[in-house]
Amino acid sequence: MTSVWESLTVDARDPSRLAHWWAEALGYQVVADKPDEVEIRPAADRLPGIVFVPVTDAKQTKNRLHLDLRPADREAEVERLVDMGARHVDVGQGDVGWTVLADPEGNEFCVLRGREE
Repeated sequence: MTSVWESLTVDARDPSRLAHWWAEALGYQVVADKPDEVEIRPAADRLPGIVFVPVTDAKQTKNRLHLDLRPADREAEVERLVDMGARHVDVGQGDVGWTVLADPEGNEFCVLRGREE
């Protein structure tokens, strides 16, 4: 017996705003937008989703889990995400082949090189 990955849950001070930001970043769609949870998916009938739930406290430490994005053009994607409100962050990564960014609520994620770079 195995399990199916249904969703990843993200705590957010403003779940709707953050969900819409990630939906735009990933090309996903918002499939549910309720006060207690907002869910985005690649398509309404496709899993996994990302569920954003409200919390009152701000993020305080480095994520223990993060997303890695692999665009065709890393530099162009980093520029697009920063224009959308992401920011560069240093989590001690040093000189590496990826870029670490944080979403508007400070959640870190990585933008990797394209497979052919």
